[in-house]
Amino acid sequence: MKKKVLAVLSVSAGAGHVRAAEAIKAYAEKYYGDTVEAVHIDLMSLVGALFKKLYAESYISIVEHHPALWGYLYRTSDKQQADKTLARFRLAIERLNTRKFLSELKKLKPDYVICTHFLPAELLSRMIGHGKFDKPVWVQVTDFDIHTLWIQKDMAGYFAASGEVAARMVDKGIARELIHVTGIPIMPVFSETFSREECCREIGVDPRKTTLLMMSGGFGVGGIDVLAERLLHMQGDFQVIALAGRNEELLQNLQHMAARYPGKLFPMGFTQTIERIMATADFAITKPGGLTSSECLAVGLPMIVVSPIPGQEERNADFLLESGTALKAYDAAGLIYRVETLLRNPQRLQEMRQKASAIGKPDAGRRVLEIVLGG
Repeated sequence: MKKKVLAVLSVSAGAGHVRAAEAIKAYAEKYYGDTVEAVHIDLMSLVGALFKKLYAESYISIVEHHPALWGYLYRTSDKQQADKTLARFRLAIERLNTRKFLSELKKLKPDYVICTHFLPAELLSRMIGHGKFDKPVWVQVTDFDIHTLWIQKDMAGYFAASGEVAARMVDKGIARELIHVTGIPIMPVFSETFSREECCREIGVDPRKTTLLMMSGGFGVGGIDVLAERLLHMQGDFQVIALAGRNEELLQNLQHMAARYPGKLFPMGFTQTIERIMATADFAITKPGGLTSSECLAVGLPMIVVSPIPGQEERNADFLLESGTALKAYDAAGLIYRVETLLRNPQRLQEMRQKASAIGKPDAGRRVLEIVLGG
């Protein structure tokens, strides 16, 4: 029997959209591999260098160097009407630069489509409206927020991170029956349980010490080297694992720092086994990206969130704070205060861990596929 084809479409503007797509693909291969062929396409791999630089790379640059500007753009575009001149101009530019993707999609002939970014959903919505695409297209929102750009006509359904996001989708005009509260897809491995002692031995940290995990995100956005230096001046028997992501310069800075704090600071670069590193930690210090937050919740890892990007990450942080699974630090002094608070209050830390486990959705990817593929 010929396999059905599932196309999972993402855009590498930030790491989260791609990670969500890869998680859905992994779940499809694990549970539906005999009947479904899952193909992940990153639209940025099929566009010209100039468009990629303007669309994806400029996003990273703006959120790192001009976060206030990004916050303004996020809020302004959320209120923008689709029939405005600027919106029509943007759509025209996108269509001109995504012809290769549309050609690739026609060759693939998918039976189902899941979009983890609004750009492919927007393009396919127009194709459906013009009678050029007739397969079901689903939208997986990758933050604890919903922006107007995600709302497209003729979608088969939407997947929301939380009940509040679902309610806000309804308020933006999506029919309630099209919305499913599944959580944000993360890799199947986050459904497993790992031995803290074993994982500590793997990376060379002491399982008896309180362990702080500092995460900068997949692209190394954020000055965790500065924050790590402040933490290491604190009194107490603890250790810090600091992840630099793909930022080589940051990793080198952390390695030089580790030489001055032997047995205290453990720098690491990009990893594909973050779930095992999380198993060693008592709490995480992190930016509140949608995927990272979902991973922490899935394994019951409390958070101190720092430097949220204005817009979607601020909304993510609000969700975590309201759920009692995170604290928020506005600056280095605030971070030190909150770390010391948790180190002195293990009962509060345990309560945060229990709340995180209670709302975590490690099987979100499987739930999404059960709906899309029909069980």
